[in-house]
Amino acid sequence: MSAEAKLEELRNRIDALDERIQDLINERAACAKQVAEVKINAERESGFYRPEREAEILRRVGERNQGPLPDEEMIRLFREIMSACLALEKPMTIAFLGPEGTFTQAAALKQFGHSVRTLALDAIDDVFREVAAGSADYGVVPVENSTEGVISHTLDLFQHSPLRICGEVELRIHHHLLARKPDAAIVRVLAHQQALAQCRGWLDANLPQAAHVAVGSNAEAARQAGSSEGTAAIAGDMAAELYGLVTVASNIEDQPDNTTRFLVIGRETVPSGGNDKTSLLVSIRNRPGALYAILQHIAAQGISMTRIESRPSRQGMWEYVFYIDVEGHRDDAPVAAALAALEQETIAVKVLGSYPKAVI
Repeated sequence: MSAEAKLEELRNRIDALDERIQDLINERAACAKQVAEVKINAERESGFYRPEREAEILRRVGERNQGPLPDEEMIRLFREIMSACLALEKPMTIAFLGPEGTFTQAAALKQFGHSVRTLALDAIDDVFREVAAGSADYGVVPVENSTEGVISHTLDLFQHSPLRICGEVELRIHHHLLARKPDAAIVRVLAHQQALAQCRGWLDANLPQAAHVAVGSNAEAARQAGSSEGTAAIAGDMAAELYGLVTVASNIEDQPDNTTRFLVIGRETVPSGGNDKTSLLVSIRNRPGALYAILQHIAAQGISMTRIESRPSRQGMWEYVFYIDVEGHRDDAPVAAALAALEQETIAVKVLGSYPKAVI
C-alpha cells in the first residue's frame, strides 16, 4: 500500500471515530439533562454539582488511561465534557480573585471547565462575600504556594465565615516575562509580590538594573505593561493572550516545581468520596503541652496530618488558633473519633470542610 493510500485509510478511520465520539458525547449530555429532570422533580435542585462524584470520575479516567495521551491531558478533556454537560443541568457562576487572566482564574477553569461563568472580584474578602450571599455558586481563592508559603488572609477569613471548603486545586505555576515587544529595553518589572519573590534569582541574574514594582496581581501587571514602554510583567499564558503581550522569557520561576494550592469555597457540605481531606480550625488553651495534646488525638487514630499553621485568634494578645489539614473525611470513623476527642480537649473545633483531594 502506498503512503498516500495509507494516509487516506487513517484519515477515514479518524473521521469515523470522530462521529462515534460526537454521538457518545451527545448521549452523555442527554443523560445529564435527564439527571437534572429527576433532581428537579425530587426537589433536589441544590445537588446539581457533586464535587466528590466529579473527583471520583476524573480519578478513574486517569487510572484507566493507557495513552498515548498523558493522564493530565485526558483528565482535562473529560473535565471539559463534564463541564459542558453540567451546564445543561444548571449553569454555574464561579467567583475568583481577579482581574481576568490571574492564576486563580486558571485554577477555577481547571476545576470547573470552561462552560461556567467566571466572576472576577477585586479581593479575597469579596469572593467570600459573594458566595455567602448566593451571588456565586462557588468561589476559588489561593491558600498556599510551595515556594512562598501560606496566604494568611485566606486562612483568617475562615474564622468567622459560614462557608465551607468544597474542594482544592493544585496548579503548577509557570511565570513568563511579558512585554509589548520581544526586544523591549526593560527598565522595570511589574508583578504580584509573591511572583517577584518566586522569580528573584532569575531577575537578579538577567535584569539586575530593572526596578521591581509590586502590584495587586500578575494580571494587573500584564494590563499595565500592555500600555507602558520599557515595562515588563511577570504573568502566565492567559494574561499574555488577554492583554496582547509577547513572551520575552519563559518559565523564569526559580523553583521548577512551583505550585500553588487553591481552595474551592461554597455553602454545602460535601459527602465522602473515598479519597478526601478535612480542614480544621482549632482554638486551644494557652498552657504547656496543649498543642502536643491535640496532635496526640490525631496520631492515636492513625490519621495523617498534611499541614498545620498557626494564626492570631484576634480574641486576645498572644492567643492563637491552628489550621490543620488531615487525610480522610469527617464521616470516616477515625476522623470522627479524633474530632470527638478534640472537642473535649480544646476551646473550640470548627470543621472548615471535608472535600476531595486535588486531582492532577
